[in-house]
Amino acid sequence: MPQKTLLLVTVGSPPSALVNALQEPLATHLGVSAAVSRMALSSPAYAFNKDRSQYHCNAIMRRLGTVLDEARRDAGPGDGRPDLVMGVTDADLFEPDSPFVFGQADRESRVAVMSLFRLRQGAEGEQLRRRVQVEAVHQAGHLIGLSYCEDSRCVMFFPQSAQDIDRKSLGPCNVCRNELNRLNR
Repeated sequence: MPQKTLLLVTVGSPPSALVNALQEPLATHLGVSAAVSRMALSSPAYAFNKDRSQYHCNAIMRRLGTVLDEARRDAGPGDGRPDLVMGVTDADLFEPDSPFVFGQADRESRVAVMSLFRLRQGAEGEQLRRRVQVEAVHQAGHLIGLSYCEDSRCVMFFPQSAQDIDRKSLGPCNVCRNELNRLNR
């Protein structure tokens, strides 16, 4: 199976160094080729919910879906057409049934979004970079077909807090790695 290409799109103004730091772990741990898009989306005011003072991730994901469609349409011969898109934002994200989410992925639409907002809490420097990488690998794992894992050290474990992310590995456990190999056949 050919390698998947993931387009990383900034939403708002997350630090470019953190966005660029996602490419290597996505390739190493999932076999996904990631490229940072030249196209960036502005701050997602359209997704803001004033009652919650948070941003609805599904609204952002719909906008990212149009970016993916446009990038696929505009890819010229020899250009890698992106298969997937992931937005990276500083906005505090939510889903209606959750107080917050670190990110969200929809395999069917091939779109994900992740937030640095709660990953920043109590972290800076290397710890923050690692948290962001773990969350990116987690969301990309969902995009390529991996489900949540019960192993709290696996990158596909469902985190409830930033401390849960700190305990996770950057890569999948053996069970999830076997599933990844099966998906890539």
